[in-house]
Amino acid sequence: MSQFFQLHPENPQARLIKQAVEIIRNGGLVVYPTDSSYAVGCHLGDKNAVERIRRLRRLDDKHNLTLVCSDLSQLGVFAKVDTGAFRLLKAHTPGPYTFILSATREVPRMLMHPKRRTIGLRVPDHPITQALLAELGEPLLSATLILPGESLPMSDPYEMRQVLERQVDLIIDGGYGGLEASTVIDLADGEPEVIRVGCGDPAPFRQADA
Repeated sequence: MSQFFQLHPENPQARLIKQAVEIIRNGGLVVYPTDSSYAVGCHLGDKNAVERIRRLRRLDDKHNLTLVCSDLSQLGVFAKVDTGAFRLLKAHTPGPYTFILSATREVPRMLMHPKRRTIGLRVPDHPITQALLAELGEPLLSATLILPGESLPMSDPYEMRQVLERQVDLIIDGGYGGLEASTVIDLADGEPEVIRVGCGDPAPFRQADA
């Protein structure tokens, strides 16, 4: 049975944040809100927890998992960022975007795309996410909470509790979530390419691409 924490969406309770991070450090899967939609996350070095996310979402190894980072400096530890990419990242983080970038050696091999050696990276603008990351002190490996066969992310924490109580270890209720995932921008080959349109405006990257 999963635990269920109700956190204030703007001023999350520090005691519950600490408990949530302990669950993550102990190998748990945590459902949490972001500035786009709800996501499911785990400790980035925990192979068993990563496989649990893949099973929950039915993802193969070619799906880019995402490292959710607190800021650009943390993102830069795990991704190779050239000057052009840095300008785009600086202009659009924090925000509802996921960027595909070439991974550095700091990223465990099991998290990378097997051929491209890329990883998704994201800096969300959400108080609960940022509080989790501040307490954890490192990125949170995550995937959008879209269940197999569905096209939209789950948004109702109480429905999540009913459906996922035996598949995750903690559900953080931060209110109803958005119905759009983040917009995905591939920057790994230099020029930006819009891979998925979500709640982040793709126009600046299409202009850059053109």
